[in-house]
Amino acid sequence: MSLFIGLMSGTSLDGVDGVLVDFWAGATRTMSAAYVPFSAELRAELMALQAASDNELEREALAANQLAERYAECVKKLLDAADMKAADVRAVGVHGQTIRHRPELGFTRQTNNPALLAELCGIDVIADFRSRDIAAGGQGAPLVPAFHHALFGGKGKTQVLANIGGIGNITVLNADGSVTGFDTGPGNVLMDLWIARHQGKEYDEDGAWAAGGKEIPSLLKELLSEPYFALPAPKSTGRDLFHADWLDARLKNYADAAPEDVMATLTRLTAISLADAIKASASGAEAVYLCGGGAYNGTLKRMLSAELGDTVQVKTTDALGVPPNRVEAMAFAWLAHRFDERQPGNLPAVTGARGDRILGALYPR
Repeated sequence: MSLFIGLMSGTSLDGVDGVLVDFWAGATRTMSAAYVPFSAELRAELMALQAASDNELEREALAANQLAERYAECVKKLLDAADMKAADVRAVGVHGQTIRHRPELGFTRQTNNPALLAELCGIDVIADFRSRDIAAGGQGAPLVPAFHHALFGGKGKTQVLANIGGIGNITVLNADGSVTGFDTGPGNVLMDLWIARHQGKEYDEDGAWAAGGKEIPSLLKELLSEPYFALPAPKSTGRDLFHADWLDARLKNYADAAPEDVMATLTRLTAISLADAIKASASGAEAVYLCGGGAYNGTLKRMLSAELGDTVQVKTTDALGVPPNRVEAMAFAWLAHRFDERQPGNLPAVTGARGDRILGALYPR
């Protein structure tokens, strides 16, 4: 076997998704999967670190240590579930937690302590996947399209993978074998922020709250006027742009709006920004496959389907044999495997880098 672990904690800040994957002989076989939630305290600290604050260096270092402990807990769960030992695994690929993403300034920051993780789990750790692509002039994101191409490509027809985490991004697997992809804008990030503010919940389960609201057309128009949506690819974004202050500035004339109506409008914003990107980049696609937490939002899925029209089927990656909540973690197991083989992990056509690059940095066990 050729076993690699992938760990992903995304912009939704909910916890760690992990998978143990066997890449032996070109296969991609999931041996086990696990999830470790963040504590409320860690989630709050990671959220606070998204913006400038007091004593950031020390606070980030302490949060990174806590993250490494959560990652190690997830690794243990994966090994126990598969009845494997640490010595059986070639490497752990870990994304880290993005707290800044400023490729236009030449940097990205995924807080993490991979040295501590290697110490805790006794396995080689490969981390810091984005910075080499940025050093080569790229966006450093999205990185998952390369994995989407490896796992789902080569079908001779145009397919779209839409990952809806905190931020939305698409991968277009064209019929001719070429690949494009970019961040489309907010995925769950604004919806999660709004329901946390008004109901104290982490997310809108199945989009039930949004389904009970009525969209506000003028607010939707204001939200869609954000210049990011009109930028050409390659492009990437994050909480550096789509955050509470961004939303509040656009809500200043809607103080009397019902919260559920705002929620319905935010859900439509995610649907439209995804649909517009798909229609502009993959006009020949017959199907869109959703992954990430947003794939479980029934209201969002219905809105996206309505925006795309009857000729495009909207499914989840379950239809391709991979549960939606495992795809990104699998991507980082794959990126660790690519590093181990000294093979490139980026797609310059997606990120805008000057060429293929081996991504990641090794922290030996």
